[in-house]
Amino acid sequence: MSAVIQDVAAQCEVRVDYAALTGESPVWSALEQRLYWIDIQQPALHRFDPASGRDEHWLLPAQIGCYALDPEGTRVILGLRPGIFEFSLRTGALQPLAAAPYDPALFRFNDGGCDSMGRFWLGTMFDPVDKRHAGEKARGQYHSYTESTGLVAHSDAAVIANGVAWDSDYRRLYIAHSEEGVIYAFDYDITSGQPGGRRVFATVPPKLGVPDGGAVDAEGGYWSAINGGGRLRRFHADGRHDRDLLLPVSKPTMCAFGGPHLDTLYVTSQSDGLTAEQRAAQPLAGKLLSFTPGVRGLPTAAFGAVHRI
Repeated sequence: MSAVIQDVAAQCEVRVDYAALTGESPVWSALEQRLYWIDIQQPALHRFDPASGRDEHWLLPAQIGCYALDPEGTRVILGLRPGIFEFSLRTGALQPLAAAPYDPALFRFNDGGCDSMGRFWLGTMFDPVDKRHAGEKARGQYHSYTESTGLVAHSDAAVIANGVAWDSDYRRLYIAHSEEGVIYAFDYDITSGQPGGRRVFATVPPKLGVPDGGAVDAEGGYWSAINGGGRLRRFHADGRHDRDLLLPVSKPTMCAFGGPHLDTLYVTSQSDGLTAEQRAAQPLAGKLLSFTPGVRGLPTAAFGAVHRI
Protein backbone atom coordinates (compact mmCIF):
# COMPACT_ATOMS: atom_id res chain seq x y z
CA MET A 1 0.00 0.00 0.00
CA SER A 2 1.40 3.40 -0.98
CA ALA A 3 1.76 6.18 1.55
CA VAL A 4 -0.91 8.85 1.81
CA ILE A 5 0.24 12.40 1.04
CA GLN A 6 -1.88 15.01 2.78
CA ASP A 7 -1.48 18.77 2.62
CA VAL A 8 -2.24 20.08 6.13
CA ALA A 9 -1.06 23.66 5.55
CA ALA A 10 -4.60 25.03 5.71
CA GLN A 11 -5.18 23.18 9.00
CA CYS A 12 -2.10 24.60 10.70
CA GLU A 13 -2.85 27.22 13.31
CA VAL A 14 -0.21 29.78 14.32
CA ARG A 15 0.09 29.49 18.09
CA VAL A 16 3.00 31.91 18.62
CA ASP A 17 3.45 34.74 16.14
CA TYR A 18 7.21 34.93 16.56
CA ALA A 19 9.63 33.67 13.92
CA ALA A 20 12.30 31.69 15.73
CA LEU A 21 15.64 31.28 14.02
CA THR A 22 15.65 27.62 15.01
CA GLY A 23 12.52 26.67 16.91
CA GLU A 24 13.05 23.24 18.44
CA SER A 25 12.21 20.60 21.04
CA PRO A 26 8.51 21.10 21.84
CA VAL A 27 7.59 19.23 25.05
CA TRP A 28 4.09 19.05 26.53
CA SER A 29 3.75 19.46 30.30
CA ALA A 30 0.64 17.54 31.42
CA LEU A 31 1.09 19.03 34.90
CA GLU A 32 0.91 22.62 33.67
CA GLN A 33 -1.10 22.02 30.49
CA ARG A 34 1.46 24.09 28.63
CA LEU A 35 3.93 23.53 25.85
CA TYR A 36 7.63 24.23 26.33
CA TRP A 37 9.86 24.86 23.32
CA ILE A 38 13.14 26.58 22.53
CA ASP A 39 14.87 28.86 20.05
CA ILE A 40 18.44 27.58 19.85
CA GLN A 41 20.02 30.81 18.63
CA GLN A 42 17.98 33.44 20.47
CA PRO A 43 18.77 31.57 22.80
CA ALA A 44 15.66 31.14 24.92
CA LEU A 45 13.35 28.72 26.66
CA HIS A 46 9.68 29.35 25.83
CA ARG A 47 6.46 28.27 27.56
CA PHE A 48 3.18 28.51 25.68
CA ASP A 49 -0.25 28.42 27.34
CA PRO A 50 -2.92 27.27 24.84
CA ALA A 51 -5.73 28.41 27.14
CA SER A 52 -4.67 32.06 27.16
CA GLY A 53 -2.51 32.17 24.03
CA ARG A 54 0.32 33.63 26.11
CA ASP A 55 3.91 32.71 25.30
CA GLU A 56 6.52 33.64 27.90
CA HIS A 57 10.24 33.15 27.51
CA TRP A 58 13.49 33.24 29.41
CA LEU A 59 16.67 34.38 27.68
CA LEU A 60 19.67 32.14 28.27
CA PRO A 61 23.41 32.88 28.36
CA ALA A 62 24.37 30.26 25.76
CA GLN A 63 22.86 28.22 22.95
CA ILE A 64 20.39 25.60 24.12
CA GLY A 65 20.06 22.24 22.38
CA CYS A 66 17.57 20.38 24.55
CA TYR A 67 16.04 20.25 28.03
CA ALA A 68 14.01 18.09 30.40
CA LEU A 69 11.09 19.01 32.65
CA ASP A 70 10.99 17.89 36.27
CA PRO A 71 7.85 16.22 37.73
CA GLU A 72 7.11 19.09 40.13
CA GLY A 73 7.06 21.85 37.52
CA THR A 74 9.61 23.93 39.42
CA ARG A 75 12.75 23.53 37.35
CA VAL A 76 14.06 22.62 33.92
CA ILE A 77 17.30 20.75 33.20
CA LEU A 78 19.01 22.51 30.29
CA GLY A 79 21.53 21.22 27.78
CA LEU A 80 23.47 24.42 27.01
CA ARG A 81 26.64 24.66 24.96
CA PRO A 82 28.89 24.88 28.09
CA GLY A 83 27.18 21.96 29.88
CA ILE A 84 24.16 20.81 31.90
CA PHE A 85 22.37 23.41 34.03
CA GLU A 86 19.40 23.53 36.37
CA PHE A 87 17.04 26.44 35.70
CA SER A 88 14.57 27.51 38.39
CA LEU A 89 11.17 28.49 37.00
CA ARG A 90 10.43 30.29 40.27
CA THR A 91 13.51 32.46 40.56
CA GLY A 92 15.18 32.32 37.15
CA ALA A 93 18.40 31.16 38.78
CA LEU A 94 20.78 29.05 36.71
CA GLN A 95 22.89 26.42 38.49
CA PRO A 96 25.64 24.39 36.75
CA LEU A 97 25.31 20.61 37.13
CA ALA A 98 27.88 19.11 34.75
CA ALA A 99 30.49 20.44 32.36
CA ALA A 100 30.12 19.65 28.67
CA PRO A 101 31.80 16.37 27.61
CA TYR A 102 33.29 18.11 24.56
CA ASP A 103 35.04 21.31 23.51
CA PRO A 104 32.25 23.96 23.61
CA ALA A 105 34.05 25.93 20.92
CA LEU A 106 33.42 23.06 18.51
CA PHE A 107 30.36 21.14 19.73
CA ARG A 108 27.03 21.72 21.42
CA PHE A 109 24.14 19.65 22.72
CA ASN A 110 21.35 19.04 20.23
CA ASP A 111 18.36 16.71 20.57
CA GLY A 112 17.24 15.06 23.82
CA GLY A 113 14.53 13.44 25.90
CA CYS A 114 13.82 11.42 29.05
CA ASP A 115 13.19 7.70 29.39
CA SER A 116 10.65 6.25 31.82
CA MET A 117 13.25 6.01 34.62
CA GLY A 118 13.92 9.73 34.39
CA ARG A 119 17.26 9.54 32.59
CA PHE A 120 17.91 12.56 30.38
CA TRP A 121 19.36 11.57 27.00
CA LEU A 122 21.27 14.25 25.09
CA GLY A 123 22.80 14.12 21.64
CA THR A 124 25.72 16.32 20.63
CA MET A 125 26.67 17.79 17.27
CA PHE A 126 29.61 19.50 15.64
CA ASP A 127 28.67 23.20 15.43
CA PRO A 128 31.82 25.31 15.78
CA VAL A 129 31.57 28.86 17.07
CA ASP A 130 34.33 29.89 14.66
CA LYS A 131 32.67 29.52 11.26
CA ARG A 132 36.06 28.91 9.65
CA HIS A 133 35.46 25.30 10.74
CA ALA A 134 31.99 25.22 9.17
CA GLY A 135 33.02 23.01 6.27
CA GLU A 136 34.49 20.38 8.56
CA LYS A 137 32.66 17.38 9.96
CA ALA A 138 33.07 15.49 13.21
CA ARG A 139 30.85 13.02 14.98
CA GLY A 140 28.92 13.89 18.11
CA GLN A 141 27.78 11.33 20.66
CA TYR A 142 24.80 10.48 22.82
CA HIS A 143 25.02 10.78 26.60
CA SER A 144 22.57 10.11 29.39
CA TYR A 145 22.43 12.17 32.55
CA THR A 146 21.08 11.70 36.07
CA GLU A 147 22.01 13.60 39.19
CA SER A 148 23.46 10.42 40.72
CA THR A 149 25.51 9.19 37.75
CA GLY A 150 26.36 12.45 36.02
CA LEU A 151 26.95 12.25 32.27
CA VAL A 152 27.35 8.73 30.86
CA ALA A 153 28.64 8.33 27.30
CA HIS A 154 27.01 5.82 24.94
CA SER A 155 28.52 4.24 21.87
CA ASP A 156 26.20 5.66 19.20
CA ALA A 157 27.79 8.57 17.33
CA ALA A 158 26.49 10.77 14.52
CA VAL A 159 27.46 14.01 12.79
CA ILE A 160 24.05 15.35 13.83
CA ALA A 161 22.38 13.28 16.55
CA ASN A 162 18.62 13.75 16.45
CA GLY A 163 15.15 12.24 16.69
CA VAL A 164 15.40 10.57 20.09
CA ALA A 165 12.13 8.90 21.13
CA TRP A 166 10.89 5.71 22.75
CA ASP A 167 7.96 3.42 22.07
CA SER A 168 5.14 3.07 24.63
CA ASP A 169 6.90 0.52 26.87
CA TYR A 170 10.36 2.08 26.53
CA ARG A 171 11.81 -1.12 25.08
CA ARG A 172 12.70 0.48 21.75
CA LEU A 173 14.80 3.61 21.36
CA TYR A 174 14.82 5.64 18.14
CA ILE A 175 17.76 7.83 17.14
CA ALA A 176 18.11 9.69 13.83
CA HIS A 177 21.45 10.38 12.19
CA SER A 178 20.34 13.44 10.27
CA GLU A 179 23.45 13.88 8.14
CA GLU A 180 23.27 10.28 6.93
CA GLY A 181 19.49 10.30 6.47
CA VAL A 182 19.04 7.21 8.65
CA ILE A 183 16.73 6.53 11.59
CA TYR A 184 17.94 3.69 13.80
CA ALA A 185 15.99 1.54 16.24
CA PHE A 186 17.72 0.07 19.29
CA ASP A 187 16.63 -2.56 21.74
CA TYR A 188 16.54 -0.63 25.01
CA ASP A 189 17.12 -2.03 28.49
CA ILE A 190 15.04 0.29 30.62
CA THR A 191 16.53 -1.09 33.85
CA SER A 192 20.14 -0.37 32.97
CA GLY A 193 19.52 2.46 30.51
CA GLN A 194 21.70 0.76 27.92
CA PRO A 195 20.82 0.54 24.20
CA GLY A 196 21.74 -2.49 22.11
CA GLY A 197 20.82 -4.33 18.94
CA ARG A 198 20.99 -1.32 16.60
CA ARG A 199 19.30 -1.75 13.23
CA VAL A 200 18.21 0.54 10.43
CA PHE A 201 14.58 1.46 11.04
CA ALA A 202 14.05 3.79 8.08
CA THR A 203 15.92 5.98 5.62
CA VAL A 204 15.10 9.35 4.08
CA PRO A 205 16.33 10.10 0.53
CA PRO A 206 18.77 13.05 0.46
CA LYS A 207 16.70 14.79 -2.23
CA LEU A 208 13.73 14.86 0.15
CA GLY A 209 15.48 16.35 3.19
CA VAL A 210 16.89 15.02 6.47
CA PRO A 211 15.21 13.35 9.47
CA ASP A 212 15.20 15.84 12.31
CA GLY A 213 13.25 15.57 15.59
CA GLY A 214 10.89 12.69 16.25
CA ALA A 215 7.86 11.63 18.30
CA VAL A 216 5.91 8.40 18.81
CA ASP A 217 2.11 8.18 18.83
CA ALA A 218 -0.18 5.90 20.84
CA GLU A 219 -0.46 3.47 17.91
CA GLY A 220 3.30 2.98 17.75
CA GLY A 221 3.91 5.25 14.77
CA TYR A 222 7.14 7.24 14.64
CA TRP A 223 6.78 10.82 13.34
CA SER A 224 9.87 12.40 11.81
CA ALA A 225 10.18 16.09 10.92
CA ILE A 226 11.79 16.09 7.47
CA ASN A 227 13.90 19.22 7.56
CA GLY A 228 14.24 20.64 4.05
CA GLY A 229 11.35 18.48 2.88
CA GLY A 230 8.51 20.56 4.31
CA ARG A 231 6.71 17.61 5.84
CA LEU A 232 6.18 15.24 8.72
CA ARG A 233 6.62 11.60 7.77
CA ARG A 234 4.92 8.90 9.84
CA PHE A 235 6.44 5.43 9.96
CA HIS A 236 4.80 2.21 11.14
CA ALA A 237 6.59 0.31 13.89
CA ASP A 238 8.01 -1.97 11.17
CA GLY A 239 9.64 0.97 9.36
CA ARG A 240 7.16 1.35 6.48
CA HIS A 241 5.99 4.95 6.07
CA ASP A 242 2.27 5.46 5.65
CA ARG A 243 1.70 9.24 5.74
CA ASP A 244 3.41 12.39 4.55
CA LEU A 245 1.84 15.53 5.96
CA LEU A 246 2.85 18.58 3.93
CA LEU A 247 3.46 21.73 5.97
CA PRO A 248 3.54 25.46 5.15
CA VAL A 249 7.24 25.56 6.15
CA SER A 250 10.17 23.89 4.41
CA LYS A 251 12.35 23.29 7.49
CA PRO A 252 10.31 21.65 10.26
CA THR A 253 12.53 20.62 13.16
CA MET A 254 10.35 18.57 15.51
CA CYS A 255 6.79 17.74 16.48
CA ALA A 256 5.19 16.87 19.82
CA PHE A 257 1.75 15.74 20.92
CA GLY A 258 -0.02 17.94 23.43
CA GLY A 259 -3.36 19.11 24.76
CA PRO A 260 -5.53 17.53 27.48
CA HIS A 261 -6.05 14.44 25.31
CA LEU A 262 -2.66 14.49 23.56
CA ASP A 263 -4.47 14.83 20.23
CA THR A 264 -2.91 18.13 19.11
CA LEU A 265 0.36 18.04 17.20
CA TYR A 266 2.68 21.00 17.75
CA VAL A 267 5.39 21.70 15.17
CA THR A 268 8.52 23.86 15.42
CA SER A 269 10.62 24.99 12.46
CA GLN A 270 13.52 27.13 11.26
CA SER A 271 13.61 30.49 9.58
CA ASP A 272 17.41 30.49 9.79
CA GLY A 273 19.11 29.74 6.49
CA LEU A 274 16.19 30.85 4.31
CA THR A 275 16.76 33.46 1.63
CA ALA A 276 14.71 36.65 1.56
CA GLU A 277 12.62 35.14 -1.22
CA GLN A 278 12.06 31.94 0.73
CA ARG A 279 11.02 33.87 3.83
CA ALA A 280 8.54 35.86 1.77
CA ALA A 281 7.11 32.61 0.40
CA GLN A 282 7.04 31.02 3.88
CA PRO A 283 5.67 33.64 6.29
CA LEU A 284 5.07 30.94 8.92
CA ALA A 285 8.68 29.73 9.00
CA GLY A 286 9.97 29.65 12.58
CA LYS A 287 6.53 30.09 14.14
CA LEU A 288 4.95 27.58 16.51
CA LEU A 289 2.20 25.74 14.63
CA SER A 290 -0.38 23.12 15.57
CA PHE A 291 -3.05 20.96 13.98
CA THR A 292 -5.08 17.84 14.81
CA PRO A 293 -3.53 14.75 13.14
CA GLY A 294 -6.26 12.24 13.99
CA VAL A 295 -4.10 10.15 16.35
CA ARG A 296 -3.05 10.66 19.95
CA GLY A 297 0.42 10.82 21.38
CA LEU A 298 2.13 9.39 24.46
CA PRO A 299 2.76 11.14 27.80
CA THR A 300 6.19 12.70 28.22
CA ALA A 301 8.47 11.25 30.91
CA ALA A 302 9.96 13.70 33.40
CA PHE A 303 13.54 14.06 34.60
CA GLY A 304 14.41 12.04 37.69
CA ALA A 305 10.94 10.49 38.01
CA VAL A 306 9.71 6.97 37.32
CA HIS A 307 7.03 7.12 34.63
CA ARG A 308 4.30 4.51 35.14
CA ILE A 309 3.49 2.72 31.88
